[in-house]
Amino acid sequence: MVIFSRRRLGVALVATAALLGTAACGGADAADDGTVTLTVDVFGQFGYDELYKEYMASHPGVKIVERGTGSNLDEYSPKLTQWLAAGKGAGDVVAIEEGLLVEYKANPQNFVNLLDHGAADLKGNFLEWKWNQGLTADGKQLIGLGTDVGGIAICYRKDLFAKAGLPTERDEVSRLWPTWQDFIKVGEQFTAKNTGASFLDGATNTFNTILLQTAGNTTGYSYYDTSDNLVVDSNPAVRQAYDTTMDIIDSGLSGKYGSWSEEWVSAFKQSKFATIACPSWMTGVIEGNAGEGAKGKWDIAQVPGSGGNWGGSFLAVPKQTKHRAEAIELAKFLTSAKGQIGAFKAKGALPSSPQALDDPAIADSTDAYFSGAPVGKIFSAGAKSLKPVYMGPKNQAVRTEVENAVRTVELGQRSPGQGWTDAVTNAKKAAAK
Repeated sequence: MVIFSRRRLGVALVATAALLGTAACGGADAADDGTVTLTVDVFGQFGYDELYKEYMASHPGVKIVERGTGSNLDEYSPKLTQWLAAGKGAGDVVAIEEGLLVEYKANPQNFVNLLDHGAADLKGNFLEWKWNQGLTADGKQLIGLGTDVGGIAICYRKDLFAKAGLPTERDEVSRLWPTWQDFIKVGEQFTAKNTGASFLDGATNTFNTILLQTAGNTTGYSYYDTSDNLVVDSNPAVRQAYDTTMDIIDSGLSGKYGSWSEEWVSAFKQSKFATIACPSWMTGVIEGNAGEGAKGKWDIAQVPGSGGNWGGSFLAVPKQTKHRAEAIELAKFLTSAKGQIGAFKAKGALPSSPQALDDPAIADSTDAYFSGAPVGKIFSAGAKSLKPVYMGPKNQAVRTEVENAVRTVELGQRSPGQGWTDAVTNAKKAAAK
């Protein structure tokens, strides 16, 4: 559910107090009555509330406490890194975002090897590439079990499209923009109608979507190649995404709202933009930010280009837990097909389990908030054929610098050429730290 994180935040206001204020607690000991308290560390919204209740009902000796709900990844990850290095403070089960997984896999000794605890039997419950992402390079240790993937679409405001004289029916809208250049043309038509809203929220979400889409369909990596060499200035996918985003900015389509900022949240509520790059988990963000009053005003169309994947996490069990067996069992439950279906229903997290993707609860699902859009078909249709994008050891830090550079151009502080120079220079500095 980033980078504030640029990834799955059910609320955009930073809610790190719940995470940081209990940092010293970590996994709790058993209570006097024998009850075991399991702490689950997450960022954003994973949609586990009902699953926790179900699990505790069937495991009366277990109490589950979720920590960090709604917090951003840029706050969460440094704390998790600190707890792991200190050997105390981390939850019994911890979420790891895909863009940071390589960094954590560099220190596999911090985590329980799930292969030693029956996880090998679960391989068929995950898309093959998702399973492989959780393995160390030698294939001997499984760091984490996959939660979701993030098929991409475009979420749009039907009422604002109607106000601009554009089609509003999702299939017609999808046909408007087979390519990103067509998307820009539609945006220019929208902007010319002076609806009082911008065509899209901001440039960074769109940039990241184009980058991951382009990289998935070409090189298979973004800022780092598969040998962990920084290639921000030599990977054509990065430059192509940057140049296309500059065209979007130059066309005046952006509302210039910084992703996850308070202004961004307010813009949802005030109907200040008409489209947003929309991985499956973003539907929960939109509903949470736009509120009940916007129900039925949003819909979902196909993304320009040919699909793509943005997002996805894993659940791992730190070795420091005092309740290893119980934590492993909970992680298996939450990442099971049943658990992934529950998370999808709660927050739109698209499963990485083929069994879950085939289940009618996913495949036939619709979303009343998004005008009855067949979200199961829209997001799961290409999920099994998604092409993962490799992310290197300092992906998050590098990504933040590149997106910061995009943002300076968007705000008129730098020219596109200056922004690119800044992106490359600052990315290299971040990678060297």
